[in-house]
Amino acid sequence: MFPLIFLFFILNIPFLVSRFTQPRCFWRMRQNKDKGEDLTTGYVFFLKIVQQPVEKDYFNNILNMQTTKNIQFALALAFAMDEVNRNPNLLPNSSFVFECSEGDCAFGIKFYGHLRFSEEVHQLPPNYICYKQSMCEIVLTGPNLAISVILGTMFNLFLPQQFLQITYGPFHPILSNHEQFPILYQMAAKDTSLALAMISLMIYFNWNWIGLAISDNDQGTQFLAQLRGEMEKITVCFAFVSVIPVKMDLFLQRAEVYYNQMVTSSTNVVIIYGDPDSILAVGVRRWESLGLQRIWVTTSQWDGTATKNDFPLNSFNGKITFAHKHSEISSFKTFVQTLNPLKYTDEFLAKLEWMSMNCKVSTSMFKTLKNCLSNASLQLLKAQTFGMAFNEESYDIYNVVYTVAHAFHEMLLQHVYNQPMDNGKRYYNHCFKLHSFLRKTRFTNPLGDRVIMNQKDKLQEEYSIFHIWNFPYGLGLKVKIGEFSSYFPYGQQLHLYEDMIEHATGSRQIPRSVCSSDCGPGFRKFSQEGMADCCFVCSHCQQNEISNETTVVLGIFVKHHNTPIVKANNQNLSYILLISLIFCFLCPLLFIGHPNSATCVLQQITFGIVFTVAVSTVLAKTVTVLLAFKVTAPRTRMRYFLASGVPNYIIAICTLIQIILCTIWLQFSPPFIDKDVHSEHGQIIIVCNKGSVTAFYCVLGYHGSLALASFIVAFLARNLPDTFNEAKLLTFSMLLFCSVWITFLPVYHSTKGKIMVAVEVMSILASSAGLLGCIFIPKCYIILLRPERNSLQKLREKTSS
Repeated sequence: MFPLIFLFFILNIPFLVSRFTQPRCFWRMRQNKDKGEDLTTGYVFFLKIVQQPVEKDYFNNILNMQTTKNIQFALALAFAMDEVNRNPNLLPNSSFVFECSEGDCAFGIKFYGHLRFSEEVHQLPPNYICYKQSMCEIVLTGPNLAISVILGTMFNLFLPQQFLQITYGPFHPILSNHEQFPILYQMAAKDTSLALAMISLMIYFNWNWIGLAISDNDQGTQFLAQLRGEMEKITVCFAFVSVIPVKMDLFLQRAEVYYNQMVTSSTNVVIIYGDPDSILAVGVRRWESLGLQRIWVTTSQWDGTATKNDFPLNSFNGKITFAHKHSEISSFKTFVQTLNPLKYTDEFLAKLEWMSMNCKVSTSMFKTLKNCLSNASLQLLKAQTFGMAFNEESYDIYNVVYTVAHAFHEMLLQHVYNQPMDNGKRYYNHCFKLHSFLRKTRFTNPLGDRVIMNQKDKLQEEYSIFHIWNFPYGLGLKVKIGEFSSYFPYGQQLHLYEDMIEHATGSRQIPRSVCSSDCGPGFRKFSQEGMADCCFVCSHCQQNEISNETTVVLGIFVKHHNTPIVKANNQNLSYILLISLIFCFLCPLLFIGHPNSATCVLQQITFGIVFTVAVSTVLAKTVTVLLAFKVTAPRTRMRYFLASGVPNYIIAICTLIQIILCTIWLQFSPPFIDKDVHSEHGQIIIVCNKGSVTAFYCVLGYHGSLALASFIVAFLARNLPDTFNEAKLLTFSMLLFCSVWITFLPVYHSTKGKIMVAVEVMSILASSAGLLGCIFIPKCYIILLRPERNSLQKLREKTSS
């Protein structure tokens, strides 16, 4: 056994190490100029394969000509190409290089010169632009949608056989139109689960009143439809929806309206979805500059969007971003600083991208940084830095390089084994062949992530969730607070690290974002006409009374504990039965009020166990009666069973069996909170779903089997001498108990919604009252009203007569 445990521990070491060593915290320095100052900037790279070695100096020369804005993309491209060029198993005797038009990769007029796209182009018919080219070129465009659309349209009209286009940055549905863009690939995966991931976050934090700001385009409209589809399943409502125009003049006309809509809303959570280089970004920066503090929930493309507002360290305000999950690249920073150590310092790189750091840095350190950001503070941050993180665009670029390398490699292998050499010119002049290989490319990149080019075959999304704060003097902090995986069953896909949230904010208290607070016990919800389902008023329910008769009976028995009628039929069993009946009468309290996860579980489990104790106690009492009157000889086995207290073990054994059944129920299909939208028109009823109906009926069936056993034993003892004999009382109590729950089954199946709960509560109260009334009320009558019958003298007189 020990070797197996040791082997299991050894196999789990990588997972344990990754949990504690994987950096999930990041810092960066904000640049002086706002990102998005030029909303039309895009970056274009030309990828080529040359049959000669390429050194790092080649990349360094190109990088020195880039502007600060696009240097991060060029660095990622150079890093990926250098890895491929040093890989002996990919493209042997060949090297990857990239070029930009006249040195600068920013899209602009100079780009046309690279394509030799001058005035004579317009004088030629489409598809007749020809110039010699040694191989098919790959054009990498992004992250701006407009640039990819412009170039994709131009390539399709004038240069369909000379280029293949691959985009990096967010996935855009418009680029999936293969008729309009037949030679275009998108490296990013579709965000089909993003709406579900965001709504799952809202549910986790109990945020049901949220705002939404999207761009007025197909992408924004599609996301809005996905959000509405997820919100229909649960009670989450829009406080407002701002659809921001894509044209600046239209936005300026309504800028004040959008701002007032945001300010007057009571929501604390706003979802932002759109291009961070769009007019929407102008609106977000304006809202923040005017002091509007909200929890902005958005995508990772908004990580670097500058804001001049700072958020307190102990505040949950800031940005919560969703990024496609991918592995971290540890050697990226080393590669960059090797190119030019003097230029690419930590401080310079921190203005380009997030720097991964040790999460063990205490909260007090960040409080110090907040109050005073000095050179010593920056040195402290640098000392905690592990590496330079890859954003989603850079990771797309990394995968593009490997995708193209694998496609070219497969073409090369097919050429060597299946076709004549032809010096490679004829082979490389056909982009169509590369096109056919690209769409079938799938591989595992060096980081261990699976890459599939065909969008239809791509794996389900996994998201990393980050929380971002801004500190004074341009310092930003980003902490990974959770993950979302669409692989897992619905309701179990979100996992948040509460310790990371508390570590970063110093508190586990999360701001509320609700339209109306939940109604407490004793209140019910009433919808407001013309308002969302999340907005309601609370009014008092009718007064409900829970019977306290059981406690009175218990007090009577304790007070008269020395009387014969109390001592008869095992006094201790009577006390156990009365105490269990008290809990039976209290069970309906768990059905009152707004359901939550705890009460949903306790409703059924408490009902199952306390009723098992009560019915098994009745069974023990009936067995005691039967054994007591069957004992005739002093040394019989029955006398031994009675003297040793064997009937008392019946309660423990029967209860243990029920606990095992309930444990199995909780393990495989526990009760949970559900919504009933069908029972009552226009109303959504929050109910407790039993999880497994089979388990519920197993618990109920077990009660029935115990009650039937008690009934049979009591029935056999009914004709025994009746001085203080409980047999008849127990028989009637079990008959009533079985009648209640047999009637319960058809009634329960024929009702819905709140009536089902009422039926179960009434059955619990009726069966509890039946046990109390049939067994103890006659005894209380004798104790209180006929005390003469509760004496040993009267007992002897009756026995002698």
